Amino acid sequence: MAELYNHHEVETKWQKVWDDEKAFKTSDDFSKPKYYALVEFPYPSGQGLHVGHPRPYTALDIVARKRRMQGYNVLYPMGWDAFGLPTENFAIQNHIHPKVVTENNVGRFKGQLHSLGYSFDWDREVNTTDVGYYKWTQWIFLKLFNAGLAYKSEMPINWCTSCKVGLANEEVVNGTCERCGAEVVRKVKSQWMLKITEYADKLIEGLDSVDYVERVKVSQKNWIGKSTGAEVDFELKDKEDKLTVYTTRPDTLFGVTYMVMSPEHPFIDKYKEDIKNWDDVIAYREMASKKSDFERTELAKDKTGVMLDGFTAINPVNGTEIPVWISDYVLMTYGTGAIMAVPAHDERDWEFAKKFNMPIIEVVAGSPVDVNEAVFTDVATGTLVNSDFLNGLSVAEAKEKITEFLTEKGIGHAKTNFKLRDWVFSRQRYWGEPIPVVHCDKCGYVALPESELPLELPEVESYMPTDNGESPLAKMTDWVNTTCPCCGGPAKRETDTMPQWAGSSWYFLRYTDPLNDKELASKEALNYWMPVDWYNGGMEHTTLHLLYSRFWHRFLYDEGVVPCKEPYQKRTSHGMILGSNGEKMSKSRGNVVNPDDIV
Repeated sequence: MAELYNHHEVETKWQKVWDDEKAFKTSDDFSKPKYYALVEFPYPSGQGLHVGHPRPYTALDIVARKRRMQGYNVLYPMGWDAFGLPTENFAIQNHIHPKVVTENNVGRFKGQLHSLGYSFDWDREVNTTDVGYYKWTQWIFLKLFNAGLAYKSEMPINWCTSCKVGLANEEVVNGTCERCGAEVVRKVKSQWMLKITEYADKLIEGLDSVDYVERVKVSQKNWIGKSTGAEVDFELKDKEDKLTVYTTRPDTLFGVTYMVMSPEHPFIDKYKEDIKNWDDVIAYREMASKKSDFERTELAKDKTGVMLDGFTAINPVNGTEIPVWISDYVLMTYGTGAIMAVPAHDERDWEFAKKFNMPIIEVVAGSPVDVNEAVFTDVATGTLVNSDFLNGLSVAEAKEKITEFLTEKGIGHAKTNFKLRDWVFSRQRYWGEPIPVVHCDKCGYVALPESELPLELPEVESYMPTDNGESPLAKMTDWVNTTCPCCGGPAKRETDTMPQWAGSSWYFLRYTDPLNDKELASKEALNYWMPVDWYNGGMEHTTLHLLYSRFWHRFLYDEGVVPCKEPYQKRTSHGMILGSNGEKMSKSRGNVVNPDDIV
């Protein structure tokens, strides 16, 4: 009987040949045509790869091999996105330093990738936790800071009561922490922010010049959420303040029958003496504070709210007195924290009005049934009715006329708005890049000089998160206490660290020249290799990671550091890989398929 073919023997033999001969090494011959193929570098967790990783890697490996055969100089690199919470949580639970955990995990991942036979150039491997790498992450931060795009601000954050850390909205599910299941509360903290909103228009424009699958472009545009409309002032009866709202449909002002404020709106506390149902307001606020922004704005959920008894507004176009409510679907962080409600032509407003028995007035004609029976939202075009001097006008004409009217009367003006919020850029944890800034009582926040980079992460005895919400670095007084680079007086280092997004926002640039200790990468290497020809990865990264890395890249272009406006010429994204139980494949759900078994 013929001997069975031994896959393992044959594969390990040729993988050794590839290693010994550096078969996939990228050439430094810049006269050849280049091809830069990129896949998302993985987070090296303790459990190793699952088959979700090989899916994009295999697809682009085929492309890379084909391009080599066609005579291109191919860059197909791999590295590790290794700072972040999971490693730190594992380190805390098992009393192993995060650095050791990371080294072990990287070793395991690398062995697995090797056994799959990919054609990565391992001489260009990067790791976001290497000091030689994060020196340049800090350098980019300093550039942002010096350009006025990094600033510190007090703001409400999602605070996990167990992990003792601020969470992104995406990390909160049903009022609990996605990672540990503990209760999440709202907490006001001073946070570093990056002014990504300054780049909103540039990030939309850049999409016209790249080859992305359409739904990726759509998800980018939706997240940025550009809209044009007007800001309108509603007087508050017997109060000095006006309630300002932003609306994309100022033409429907005659249909406004009530207003809704965010439960966090400052007017609520300012006028609490006038609010007769204060206990109801307090109870509602308490409930709202336990939800993430995503949960609060979900369309499908049951509408809840409290009318502010003793607090009314005046519709500026017809003088009608209208009630003011608070409801959790209005966020303080979007627009002005208050909305005008036109229930006849907005599904959410209609459901709210029906539930709480408020008037519904049709202002754009065309509904096949009475608007009290069903909402009529097909109002992008149509003719205005029940709207005084706007009656008979088309929607476009009415928008123009009402905006002129508001401006003339001094009660409103045209306005462009974005859903995009500035990026919360600090974490109260140990395992992340130190922020290269000090605080001086005399000079305020002062950047370290570039010559002092890298600011290294100090060795700590305990990296346990603290109860008071400070980073574990705050307890390291020898490291924290320093001198101000500006005046030479006493100063304290920033003890928050950067989020995991920082290292992954520019890694594709470092691959072009990974050993350079004089600059992020040489001009020659960047001019030759950039932009990335094809970037392939998961659909779940097509919003935030893509947006953040495009923002950093476009900023570096404006600073003259990189040669092209957009980092990725082509982007493809595959869908979610599900486990055998039909849920998203992930280690936390215990439904992963290990590629070692398949190999």
